[in-house]
Amino acid sequence: MLIELEEAQIMFKLARKGKWGACYDRDEYFKRFQNFDYAIKELLKKDWIILHKKPKYIAYSLNVKHKIEIIEFVEKQMPHLSKGWEK
Repeated sequence: MLIELEEAQIMFKLARKGKWGACYDRDEYFKRFQNFDYAIKELLKKDWIILHKKPKYIAYSLNVKHKIEIIEFVEKQMPHLSKGWEK
């Protein structure tokens, strides 16, 4: 499904940049995703994404507690990735 692919792409982007736990990326870096708001809501429900509310911006990082599930989900949705892409 398209939403699941976007979710995987968002998490891949965060993982590739090493944005786990307290290391986060601002929401402005995700403008290219058409269904970003919906995808983020779904990922927050699953507890795979951590929301960081700052005074001037909102940021997101991946939840380290669910690292294995996140990696498996991304690899399932994006089978063209080679092993070892996660940090």
